[in-house]
Amino acid sequence: METVTLNTGIKLPIVGSGTNTFGKVDNNYMGEINGDTSEILAAIRSGYRHFDTAISYRNESVLGKALQESDKDRSEFFITSKIPGKEEYYADEEAVKKGVEQSLKALDTDYIDLYLIHHPWDNLDQILSMWRVLESYVDKGTLKAIGVSNFNETELGYIIENSRIKPAVNQVESHPGNWNDEIVNYSLEHQVVPEAWGPLKGVSDDAQETLRKIGEKYNKTWAQVVLRYQIERGVVVIPKSHNQERQKQNLAVFDFELTEEDKQLISQQ
Repeated sequence: METVTLNTGIKLPIVGSGTNTFGKVDNNYMGEINGDTSEILAAIRSGYRHFDTAISYRNESVLGKALQESDKDRSEFFITSKIPGKEEYYADEEAVKKGVEQSLKALDTDYIDLYLIHHPWDNLDQILSMWRVLESYVDKGTLKAIGVSNFNETELGYIIENSRIKPAVNQVESHPGNWNDEIVNYSLEHQVVPEAWGPLKGVSDDAQETLRKIGEKYNKTWAQVVLRYQIERGVVVIPKSHNQERQKQNLAVFDFELTEEDKQLISQQ
C-alpha cells in the first residue's frame, strides 16, 4: 500500500475504506446498528488498513469491534473519525472533550490516528475554539493528527492562519461530475492533504463509458481509473463497497499509470 506523509510526519495509506453504511440493517445509512463486522473483516483480509468512520455514522463501535476481532495489532491500522459540527459538540470545551472521549470509547482504543471536524458551521471563531481543544489532544498524543471535512477555502484558510497545529487533511466531496478542483488545489498548495469521500458516487452513464474505454487499455475498471486519477493528483481516496471483490479491485490501483492525455480526458468528466 502506498502512503502519503501528512504535515505531522505520520504516514496515511492513500486508499482507505469508507464505512458509513457498515454494521447497519440493510446497509442503510439510517438503518439500525446491528453490529455486523463481516464486511470490515473482509476488507481487512483484502488488505485495507485505513478505515474512515464518524460519530454521525453511529457505527464507531462496529469498527472498534472489528479491529478487536481481527488478528492484527492496533498499530497496523490507520483510523479516522469525525466530530460533528453541531452545537452539542462545540458549545464549550467540555462539549468538545465529550465528543472526543465518546469516539475513543466507541472505537475501544486509546488513540485515534486522524480526527476531523465533520462539517463547518457559520461561526469561524467557534470552529477555531473547537480546533484548539483538538490541538490539546494532539499534545497528549491521544489524537495523532487532526483535520477538517467539507471546508471551503475561506474556512480552511481561517484555521490555517489562526491555529497552532495546521490541519493535516481536508476531506471533501470529489468524483466525476464534481472534482471540486478549487478546494483540492487550495489544500495541496497549503500542504493539507485532500481526501475524497464518495469518490465513485454519482458517475453519469456517459462519463462511465469514457472511463471504461480508458480502463480497457490497462485491463482496469472505470472505478479503478477514477481512483488512480485521484491518487496521481495527490488525493487520498476512501471508496466503500459491501462486495469483497470490488473491495479488492479498489485496492488494485498501483500497477498502472495514466497518460497526460488520459488525465486531461478524465478531468473533463
